[in-house]
Amino acid sequence: MSDQIKIQVELREDFGKGASRQARRAGKIPAVVYGHGGDPVHLLLPTQETTLAVRNPNALLTLVREGQEHMVLPKDIQRNFISQTVAHIDFIVVQKGEKVVVDVWVHVDGEAAPGTTFNLEEASVPVLADATALPESVTIEIEGRQAGEHIYAKDVKLPAGSTLELEDDYVIATISETVEQDLGETEETEEPAVVGAKGGAAAEDSEG
Repeated sequence: MSDQIKIQVELREDFGKGASRQARRAGKIPAVVYGHGGDPVHLLLPTQETTLAVRNPNALLTLVREGQEHMVLPKDIQRNFISQTVAHIDFIVVQKGEKVVVDVWVHVDGEAAPGTTFNLEEASVPVLADATALPESVTIEIEGRQAGEHIYAKDVKLPAGSTLELEDDYVIATISETVEQDLGETEETEEPAVVGAKGGAAAEDSEG
């Protein structure tokens, strides 16, 4: 389930690309908070603390500013393509008891039958859950599954109080027969003729 993390933030007053670069050099991440009919609020968050917090993309955070606290969830996290550092975050405001839909990783338990190959069609699935109790993952069981079998949305194991936002017959994973490639025996090749100085094949030395 989601752990609530408190982060001290400050109001962002300068805007534009230049101001964003300056903020990042100062160890701060530009962010915008949306939700519940209010105007978007532009903030600056401490880089190191925030980066650690959003390693879980569904991390529940409490942003603290001037004594006021607001619970938020990351909606969009932009990262630098090269350094993979967090460049900007969009948050949505949530309240205790409010249900939200988030993408949750699929955990695979067990091993399929020998001679089969397991194929995970969906690495994550949309789950509706309480904003303050979001699951980190859901589970599918594949122990002993045979070739030709499918794991459907109805087979996904969910934590109490959460709902999978997919139709029951939606395919999450498949089991197929392992195909072994027969490379066959490597054919022996004849040794190439040795070319003489004048371009003809060199003759064997004669006895005598």
